[in-house]
Amino acid sequence: MTAVRTAAPARPLTRTLLRRPWDLYLGVLFAVLLVVAAVAPQLLAPFSPTASDYAAALQGPSAAHWFGTDEQGRDLFSRVIFGAALSLLIGIGAAAVGVGLALVIGAIAALAPRPIAAVVDRLIEVMFSFPALLLALLLIAIAGPSALTEVFAVGIGTAPGYARMVRGQILGARRSPYVEAAVALGHSTGRIIRAHILPNAIRPLIAIFALSVGQSIVWASSLSFLGLGVAPPASEWGALLDAGRSYIVQAPWLLVIPGLVIVAVALAATTIGRHLQLRLEKGERP
Repeated sequence: MTAVRTAAPARPLTRTLLRRPWDLYLGVLFAVLLVVAAVAPQLLAPFSPTASDYAAALQGPSAAHWFGTDEQGRDLFSRVIFGAALSLLIGIGAAAVGVGLALVIGAIAALAPRPIAAVVDRLIEVMFSFPALLLALLLIAIAGPSALTEVFAVGIGTAPGYARMVRGQILGARRSPYVEAAVALGHSTGRIIRAHILPNAIRPLIAIFALSVGQSIVWASSLSFLGLGVAPPASEWGALLDAGRSYIVQAPWLLVIPGLVIVAVALAATTIGRHLQLRLEKGERP
């Protein structure tokens, strides 16, 4: 008698759609739009970011000006689009500085001889005891406000926290079975560090870097809002916030819209970083 094979019940379409990582798709789509805005802003911006039209000053969002206009009649949407390049450059640069410093400091703290490692550990604790934004403010007060200063100030401010993560990852890798097996096989210390410890310690930094980009953009915008970042007439998003706070009553969109853009960028970077972290924890390729 031939056995009758029953078909597996079809999964409802609604359940299948709900299981999709739509937040990741939206985050990636928003990131792609940001890259296009940074590389070729002319494709998205309908006006020049510096073109003034005093007859249209402080007009609210409309079909002609999607984000409204500022006190000089400049199109805010175009200024936000043209500001994407500088804002992303600062965010990515600060993330690279922070993660790069964290890798160096964390590796020294975990792999150096005990006296050196102890000194580096104390240095990390001292830097970590300062609020990161306060440390960035101190560096800007010493070097003076500029885009380059913002990059290094924010990057150095975030480095201590990431250095502790790197140190923990490396120490965990040193106690792993595959490192013990490599030691038993007689591999040299340098080879073990290059082939086993550092690759497994660096891998989580991919997700950390994505998370750090969003955080760095928020911090850099905060510094510019305080007048300690990029100076006008640059259309960096924090500078737009700084310029818009003088008109918060009569033109609140000058403050609200750039702030929402910054929040959206931070959410997109956090979403992408979180999904990368989950995939890396499962051992999948990002």
